[in-house]
Amino acid sequence: MNNIKRLPALLIFAEVAKQQSFTLAAKQMGMSKSAISQQLKRLEDDIGQQLLSRHTRGMSLTAAGEKLLGRCELLRDQVELVIEELDSSRETPTGTFALTIPHSCEKDVVVPALGQLCKEFPLIQPQIHVTDSAQDLIQNNLDVAIYGGELKDSNYRALPMGSASEIFCATPAYVQKHGLPHQLHQLQDHNLIATSWQKSPLAVYSNHELTKKISLDVNFFANTNTLPSALEMARHDMGIVLLPEFTVQSAFASGKLVRVLPEHQGRQWPFYMVHRFQGEKPIHITRFYQLVKHYFAKANARV
Repeated sequence: MNNIKRLPALLIFAEVAKQQSFTLAAKQMGMSKSAISQQLKRLEDDIGQQLLSRHTRGMSLTAAGEKLLGRCELLRDQVELVIEELDSSRETPTGTFALTIPHSCEKDVVVPALGQLCKEFPLIQPQIHVTDSAQDLIQNNLDVAIYGGELKDSNYRALPMGSASEIFCATPAYVQKHGLPHQLHQLQDHNLIATSWQKSPLAVYSNHELTKKISLDVNFFANTNTLPSALEMARHDMGIVLLPEFTVQSAFASGKLVRVLPEHQGRQWPFYMVHRFQGEKPIHITRFYQLVKHYFAKANARV
């Protein structure tokens, strides 16, 4: 079968999954609810797999639907971008694309986003500076910065990517040797590893009362200025570390780290893409923002 004919159904599926509602998707796309339902039924029949599970509480994606959605979201963004590019008659971007990013977003967010961006705009030349320190865009001749934390006042444009919370973790070997803390005050009896953005008193929150901050006085065993070194210190059984949850998921999956004090978490960190363009953004900047939002959400969905 000619797969081109399935494109409208794929885009409809992406909108239904996004809205979690046939009615809202129909309204958004200017179609009838029955037409939306028929398109999805035909798509499921064509591919021989169920994509949506309908139940009394609404709907949910099946495993096949989850897999397809990631592709369809990118497809939808590409269609919108093509129309935008044709409407604005802009030239294909070329030359250097300079950006600074924190270590936390390097592997699962920025590099996949750049990989897709370079497929769509093969004439751009990415230059990445990875650091957990804030960099001035103009002074360092940068186009874009990925930034985690509350933004300071500036003349740059900030676009929200999402947020991520910090969790305590350590290796099974460290826990076996030193025991598992069950109360926050017991962290005083453990080796606590600090990153450059963590100071005493440490801001901690109960999972059941996220609006109430607990200021925890701690004595740090070790300090480091980068997230990767804090993670590696923990992986070498040196102590307990507090890091954004999505950055330690692969270590959890492999059993190299386990969660400590699961009833508590650290700060909720907002993430932004900051750019220096005051007027209309170049099209590859717009597309990069779409991609980093997509991969950031995907990384957080695994936690």
